[in-house]
Amino acid sequence: MANPLVGGSEGGRKIVVIGGGVAGSYIAKSLQHHGNLTLIDPKEYFEIPWASLRGMVEPSFAERSVIRHKDYLTASRLIVSNAICITDSEVLTSEGRLVPYNYLIIATGHRDPVPKTRAERLVQYQAENEKIKAAQSILIIGGGPTGVELAGEIAVDFPEKKITLVHKGYRLLEFLGPKASKKTLDWLKSKHVEVKLEQTVSLENVSDGSKVYTTSAGETIQADCHFLCIGKPLASSWLKGTIMRDSLDDHGRLIVDENMRVKGRKNIFAIGDITNIKEMKQGYLAKKQAAVAAKNLKLLIGGGNESKMSTYKLSSAKAIVSLGRHDAVAQLPLTTVIGLIPGLIKSKDLFVGKTRKELDLDSHIMH
Repeated sequence: MANPLVGGSEGGRKIVVIGGGVAGSYIAKSLQHHGNLTLIDPKEYFEIPWASLRGMVEPSFAERSVIRHKDYLTASRLIVSNAICITDSEVLTSEGRLVPYNYLIIATGHRDPVPKTRAERLVQYQAENEKIKAAQSILIIGGGPTGVELAGEIAVDFPEKKITLVHKGYRLLEFLGPKASKKTLDWLKSKHVEVKLEQTVSLENVSDGSKVYTTSAGETIQADCHFLCIGKPLASSWLKGTIMRDSLDDHGRLIVDENMRVKGRKNIFAIGDITNIKEMKQGYLAKKQAAVAAKNLKLLIGGGNESKMSTYKLSSAKAIVSLGRHDAVAQLPLTTVIGLIPGLIKSKDLFVGKTRKELDLDSHIMH
């Protein structure tokens, strides 16, 4: 079937992207010369998420991993705001601005309460670093990829610190297989990180300045500070009051077809963590989804036939979790490895130079 919204003029090519994480930033970059594109994001920058923990132990690293949207979006409009409603033809922002669209891409991912400006975010990294440096003992709550990678970063850069990691699950990194969990636990123990599994820590009764934490098993932990590294909620609750309400599954994820279009919608796409695609929520997969959706949007904008749209194919499970500056644990389709070799792939630069190049930015220059 031919596309009814043929992009013969700028009027038929209004593209709106909601969300400036990995998926949203990449598709906005890809489509900015194919129509009148607007990116709506509550912050003025794109932050490379898999590099954020390095910034806590080395704040200058964040100078390269926190990138102003305007640095790579040279031919589009940026609205720094939250989207609060979607109609069949417009997006409403929290300031009351109505943004018309012919094509819409929803890429809001998970809710992450970070500052609006890049400068404020860099100051936040500096403050986190000071917090780490001032502490002799540190409690990390959560043994998923964020908690494990933070423990690894601190253990390698500050080996004199006493680190305790508490995780509610019976093994670390539950999104990976048991072998990866065991290898990671052994590595952390080799760096003198104390790991307490199948326990939680309530912060409700912890007062400012308190250095004593109690676990669900009744154990007490002495720590000068703590970092909460538990999963963030999806940024989709606002969609329940919009035309998207019937396109959400029971977990609040948008239901998409094989072309990355939202269920029941011809001109609305969803990509990244907010989709119901049954695969690991990884940055490289968000980029892959963005590439498929961008290709399909270019086809539709150009008046192409829907039958020629590309389909998104699920990837076999693979993931690399950094363990400090040199090591990593990698789960690949046929094996699980830990140490320097997977570390060479990811841990030294955390793909920051590669990501900057993909956005047509200098891999080293800091702004």
